Amino acid sequence: MQSLWLILQLLICLFLGFILAKRMSPRLIQWVYKILPYFTYILLVAIAMEFADTINSLAQPTHIIKNAFIIASLTSLGSFLCCYIIFKILRFQPQHGKVSTELLFSSLLNISYALFALIAGYFLATYLSAADYPAHINTWYLLLFFMLLIGIDLAQSPINKAWLNWKILLVPVACIVGSILGACAALLWIEQLSLSELFLLSQGYGFYSMSSIVISELKNPQLGSIALVNDLLREVFAILLMYLLGWRYPRAAIATAGATAMDVTLPMVKQSCGNQFIPHAMVSGFILSIVAPIAVSMLAAL
Repeated sequence: MQSLWLILQLLICLFLGFILAKRMSPRLIQWVYKILPYFTYILLVAIAMEFADTINSLAQPTHIIKNAFIIASLTSLGSFLCCYIIFKILRFQPQHGKVSTELLFSSLLNISYALFALIAGYFLATYLSAADYPAHINTWYLLLFFMLLIGIDLAQSPINKAWLNWKILLVPVACIVGSILGACAALLWIEQLSLSELFLLSQGYGFYSMSSIVISELKNPQLGSIALVNDLLREVFAILLMYLLGWRYPRAAIATAGATAMDVTLPMVKQSCGNQFIPHAMVSGFILSIVAPIAVSMLAAL
């Protein structure tokens, strides 16, 4: 019953933000756009502070990074190959685009900010603990406010109804199916986690600020730590694949980007895939941004 209430809280905040956005002034919406990136970093600092005790209590904390790397690699590869095979069967031809090294470094720099926020949060919690002033942070309420902001952001996304055709909708479907297949493959290398836990970790789609908190709240902090690193790595792999192969296989690269396709990796979609694939990225990112909190919450509650 408590799990259902937590899931309901997430959905209420997400859809409340979506509804409120229609009644907000343009000036207030611009304010939301400005604080959203910074609030993400604040949330990451809080997450790292909350997870610090969990990480320090583990006998082998490197297992978190190892398991997360395996899951992120296989789910990213699964998403890419699944989308590639689907459009290969449909006989869509590869593209001939271009890439920008400058844009690649810019995208990786943004991820480095997220890593810095996590490191800062970890060392801040360690310092406070050593000073006999342990920090007690409840990231759940921060997440609820974050979901409200995400709802407002999604409501303002320029989704054209004409974009909702089966060819574009196949991209997020391929991401979902490929992620599940990648989770199944991860079972061959990871013995400590069950298949249901791997399915759960595969449904974050790069939405690390959400998945880590939900899984920690409904499952356990150790699994939440894996979710955090896993989805952060999925974003890194998405950027690298977009740069290396997006110009040739744009739909498959967009599928790999998951929920980040409509924001973090969108500039790379425009640069390496071309403007004609922006609808694919916007629709796929929009759908997966809604699917991720629902799927993670429901699977974590089982």
